[in-house]
Amino acid sequence: MKKLLPVLIITLCTLYISSCGPSGKQKLYIYNWTYYMPDQTLRDFEKKFNAEIVYDVYPSNEDMFTKLKSGAGGYDIVVPSGDYVSIMKHENMIEQLDKSKLPNFKNIDSTVLARIAFDKGNDFSVPYIMGGSGIAVNKNFVKAYEKSWNIFGSKDLKNRMTMLDDMREVFGCALKTLGYSVNSVDTQELRKAKAVIMGWKNNILKFDAEAFAKGFAAGEFWVVHGYAENVFREYDSTKYADVDFFIPREGSPMYMDNLVILKNSKNKDLAYEFINYLHDPQVYAKIIDYLRYPCINAAARPFQTRKSNYQLEDLKNSEFKEDLGPNLELYNKLWQEIRIGGAS
Repeated sequence: MKKLLPVLIITLCTLYISSCGPSGKQKLYIYNWTYYMPDQTLRDFEKKFNAEIVYDVYPSNEDMFTKLKSGAGGYDIVVPSGDYVSIMKHENMIEQLDKSKLPNFKNIDSTVLARIAFDKGNDFSVPYIMGGSGIAVNKNFVKAYEKSWNIFGSKDLKNRMTMLDDMREVFGCALKTLGYSVNSVDTQELRKAKAVIMGWKNNILKFDAEAFAKGFAAGEFWVVHGYAENVFREYDSTKYADVDFFIPREGSPMYMDNLVILKNSKNKDLAYEFINYLHDPQVYAKIIDYLRYPCINAAARPFQTRKSNYQLEDLKNSEFKEDLGPNLELYNKLWQEIRIGGAS
């Protein structure tokens, strides 16, 4: 999942520069998604704990994981999605948490925690942001439509629509449309999903994970599959009423990005302080006000000053993407057939 909300991030020092800040302060090394935490949150933590944050960023789980496995050291906290929490736990890369050092964990909505399968009991991870992909419709051009993935079957919208160039996302949408799990590894279910996607492919202009929001804002695309934060960031804020962003009624592939402490962290105590600090109700409310995701910290909701782009209730039929292990190869094969043509 790419996070594309521009925000001034505290100095992006690499881990190999030792002169990033005043001597005598504790340093905390954080590796996070690009544009995923307000600068003020980091600065406030530094001030409160007399610390210095060295902040580095990545565009995808794959990039983060590859860098860590190739030997990049020195990070204390990273923010993997749920399927990568499973992988990193299996690879013995992350610390088992001492919950007594995280008193603010109690603020996380228990109904959210109950949906987590990738780390049941949250022994290794603390939820940070929960979201899902959906559909944005420009109501200036599209007057009548279903709030369903079936919108991509609309021939009258041919070449005015895009879907994400993301295998798990697109297969997840098709599987949910058919009433199956987004994590299905049943060959017949996946082939049926492929057939649905091929029908959608006939109507969409392209699979696009990079420029869909810009194209939507420019009026080039009228219907796009993607993430609310991207769409609204690019769209003229005075014309937000033109946009209907929704999670389709069938549900969608859902993600949870999580805070974990690396096994080889040299600053574990400060890492615990940081994770606990983020789930202080007033701190977390400011993060959600900026990012406008559903608020998973129940105690923070009274402190929110902006409405989220969609709510937890909108995700009731959605599912977290899980690690598929060796079954991922079947997805890869079918996705290649969709993208470049091949066996039916």
